[in-house]
Amino acid sequence: MKRKSIKIIIVGILVCFGLLATLIYNGIIQINGLAILKYEVRGVDVSHYQGEVDWDLIESQGIRFAFIKATEGSSFEDEYFDKNWAEASDTSLRIGAYHFFSFETGGQTQAENFINKVYAVPNMLPPVVDVEPYGIYSGSSMIDQAVLDELSVWLQIVEASYEMSPIIYTTEEYYEQLHEILPQYDIWIRSVYSEPRSGISWSIWQYSNRMRLNGYSGSEKYIDMNVYNGTLEDFANYGK
Repeated sequence: MKRKSIKIIIVGILVCFGLLATLIYNGIIQINGLAILKYEVRGVDVSHYQGEVDWDLIESQGIRFAFIKATEGSSFEDEYFDKNWAEASDTSLRIGAYHFFSFETGGQTQAENFINKVYAVPNMLPPVVDVEPYGIYSGSSMIDQAVLDELSVWLQIVEASYEMSPIIYTTEEYYEQLHEILPQYDIWIRSVYSEPRSGISWSIWQYSNRMRLNGYSGSEKYIDMNVYNGTLEDFANYGK
């Protein structure tokens, strides 16, 4: 084969790879698109980054549940939570609220922040605590025992307040530690590049952070997508 032909083939391959990467990056092709086909129940999670949300339009796109950011740490409140919570509760969606757990403040004050913001609605999903590496903790695959102790405080207070066992949202690097220490809580696992690895026991899987749906107008053009690990009938009774 002539050298010029080889160069043309190589350029063609690089162009194809570049096009594929662009389509994935822009959410047009979903890496986990085939893997999630076996799951019946799809949902979204949102925060102020999605801005104004048309919940009827979101629901019309095959969405059955939504988790809405309420609070973070001991004082932060999501500016869109009240509007999202009220309007989403007027649809047929099952909705739940989540709290981003800070490693710097106490579990009790964080629980109080969440409870003061989130009022119960009919058929709501269990409350969620988001435990993931951030900032200076981004390179860590282990959580300090002091943080775990405060997390346990949050879980106990919130469970008693809502009379529902909370869900822990986390990443694969934190999964084993959290599941070993707090095995009684369901896991919502983040794994946007592949299916959750073998051995991870999960109830909800966040399979994409780059989906595009109609119905929101914030600074973030993408929306997080999730599936529930069970049937529609299972989901109807989940958390009850």
